[in-house]
Amino acid sequence: MVIFDLDGTLINSSMDICKAINYAIEGTGIKPVSVERTITLVGEGISKLFDKLMAAENVQADPAPIVSRFSEYYEAHLVDNTPLYPGVEETLKALEGYKKVIVSNKREMMSVRVLQALGIAKYFDYVSGSDTAPDKKPSPVPIQLVLAKYGIKPSEAVIVGDSNYDIDAGLAAGIKTIAVTYGYRPIHELKHAHFMVDKFPDILPIIKRLAE
Repeated sequence: MVIFDLDGTLINSSMDICKAINYAIEGTGIKPVSVERTITLVGEGISKLFDKLMAAENVQADPAPIVSRFSEYYEAHLVDNTPLYPGVEETLKALEGYKKVIVSNKREMMSVRVLQALGIAKYFDYVSGSDTAPDKKPSPVPIQLVLAKYGIKPSEAVIVGDSNYDIDAGLAAGIKTIAVTYGYRPIHELKHAHFMVDKFPDILPIIKRLAE
């Protein structure tokens, strides 16, 4: 089984997330964020994102309506400025025959809709989002549940992701880990992965070797 993160691994959603954040925080006293700042905030789910943003700006407010505004805007603009990273679809095609799933800290329905809108939903057997499992990455729980669902041993699985949350979750679940260096996290946070690649298609020989 090949488990994939979504944001920062398969897709570059930073611009659309940035716009949704800025829409959500309008009038709250929180300063608008840049795409670069957005990249540092994503990865742990949207509620945690706003918790971090409000703490950094020392803003005291109920986060629930802010999260709701974000979701409302983002759901209407999911892929306005969100492309696949180079080589993603070709590589997914080349992995035909492998069980492929998404384990994302983005909400399940949003993840599914993004995959559908970008034409790659057909390559995946299952999608797990932040609201699918009782815990999110870096917890190993979402991975463990996916392995159990399909009766797959940890030794038969690998996770591909761009963040320390993906790598930590994979290591805790006892599976192999591949870090992509082009995503949202700096390379020094990924060095504990079993493998590192600079381009998405470079995962192919690693996965095929692991399957031997």
